Amino acid sequence: MASVKDTATFFAKGTSNQFEHVLKLYPQALRLRADKKTKKPEELIKLDNWYQNELPKKIKSRGKDAHLSHEELVQTMKWKQTRGKFYPQLSYLVKVNTPRAVMMETKKAFRKLPNLEQAITALSNLKGVGTTMASALLAAAAPDQAPFMADECLMAIPEIEGIDYTTKEYLNFVQHIQSTVERLNKESTNGSTGTWNPHQVELALWTHYVASELKPDLLDNIPSPAENGTATHYEQKNGESEIKTQDGEQSSDESTRDSANGKHPVDGVADDTTSFTEDSMDKPATPADNGAVGPGSVTAVDENTNDSAASCGAEPAAPAEDEETSSSLEEPPAKKTKVDEEEEEK
Repeated sequence: MASVKDTATFFAKGTSNQFEHVLKLYPQALRLRADKKTKKPEELIKLDNWYQNELPKKIKSRGKDAHLSHEELVQTMKWKQTRGKFYPQLSYLVKVNTPRAVMMETKKAFRKLPNLEQAITALSNLKGVGTTMASALLAAAAPDQAPFMADECLMAIPEIEGIDYTTKEYLNFVQHIQSTVERLNKESTNGSTGTWNPHQVELALWTHYVASELKPDLLDNIPSPAENGTATHYEQKNGESEIKTQDGEQSSDESTRDSANGKHPVDGVADDTTSFTEDSMDKPATPADNGAVGPGSVTAVDENTNDSAASCGAEPAAPAEDEETSSSLEEPPAKKTKVDEEEEEK
């Protein structure tokens, strides 16, 4: 009989109180990942606290004109790459976007919600923003609708055969996460506390995967299904979830190897590969959206969201030397299956 210490089994059969228990381990899992991933673990802890707690509040405070600033876009990319695999070209590309383009495209995207497909399409008009990065932006803006497309979560779901960073695959991922959300919330009405949303389920799944890989004994005390959870699994503030870390901070993704669940994530595949070459400097411009938008929106965008670095007037700063860099800047293949990875390692 499969154990809930196996991440795939946990995702498919874990109860609400078991998910609550694992989600509380998030700070410890993040610390383990930070210590292994970077020379400056405190930087990841602080970035994660900003992404999980501060950014959602800033977005929500803007009301109907919810959007991201250029600085917030760059900071989100830094969080994503510090927690995951670092690709210097992506850090360069997001800085190429003009502040006006960032504001207009993110505002447009957030107004498309709850239609995730249309929201991702709008965000993909920005340089360096592919499906995975777009999911990070949407998870910050609407955690009740959008989970972050973390590699660890993709690897933990048996029905997802390969790592494919396309909008279609993201929507498939969302369906699996949403099914678990509905299952856990149905249990919650029968005695457990709290209400689950897609981002919280994604965080619990990420926590379980990382713990099983780096320190399996963290999962030894997962309660049995018969035990009733009594502690609320998150703090609800202004419709957003807050998960405290050891330093009052918190997090979400990173490419891993040699999973304790017998699966292997893709190594060397950029997180932002979509069905088109979104990270290419010569990506064709996307026409302005002429569809109806909400009150107060701007109907025309004066600046092309796909301007080259030269048209911005200033060259963005080069990536920090102490960050992990990829071995190649070449465009990675769009899809690679878990089976292929296992065969390559043999």
